[in-house]
Amino acid sequence: MKQKRKTIVAVFAHPDDEAFGPAGTLAKFAQTHDVYVICATNGEAGDKTYAGMGKLGDIRRKELEASAKILGVKKVFFLGFKDGTLSNNLYHDLACSVERVLQKLKPDTLITFELRGVSGHIDHIVTAFVVTYVFERMPFIKKLMYFCVTAKFRKPMKSYFIHVPPGYDESEIDEAIDISTVFEKKIAAVQAHVSQKKDVLRILPVLQRFDKKEHFLVLKK
Repeated sequence: MKQKRKTIVAVFAHPDDEAFGPAGTLAKFAQTHDVYVICATNGEAGDKTYAGMGKLGDIRRKELEASAKILGVKKVFFLGFKDGTLSNNLYHDLACSVERVLQKLKPDTLITFELRGVSGHIDHIVTAFVVTYVFERMPFIKKLMYFCVTAKFRKPMKSYFIHVPPGYDESEIDEAIDISTVFEKKIAAVQAHVSQKKDVLRILPVLQRFDKKEHFLVLKK
């Protein structure tokens, strides 16, 4: 009898968080698990320079769907919150929206950004807090993986419009995943976000420079 594949759900604030974040891990897990992405917003407040014709939110949704296809993600769930507005006022609304999807999918594992939001973006931080909240409430979820970056990786990254928190010392990291076999998929997923070309051009050289690993802080029940 064929064993049922386990389910992993990654939860992010914006289209492109999956690509600039744990894309390699998502691609690797997709080989043996059913992987889904929940995206809180459509990313309509992102860089508009290269958006072309049409509404930026619509463009970025399509870019995330293209990225997800490259990575082997089965489906993306968009929650429709407004980009740049995630806050205490929306905390429980967002949590309820995430919970509704998770009740359907029954994942064993969740993935999101670490609690400082990796880049310090408030939307990232709120999403990470919400994911932690639902992880604690839902007994069928056994593991929470917080994507983080090392201090060495953070050093060459320039601050862009907010305070950027430091990376983590390697002794603080719970799990490092070798993504060398799927690294080209990660790069292709990043490049799928054409409307965010400034960030793509800024981040790609840094990704190429370091070991092909992604790092996580981990909570388990």
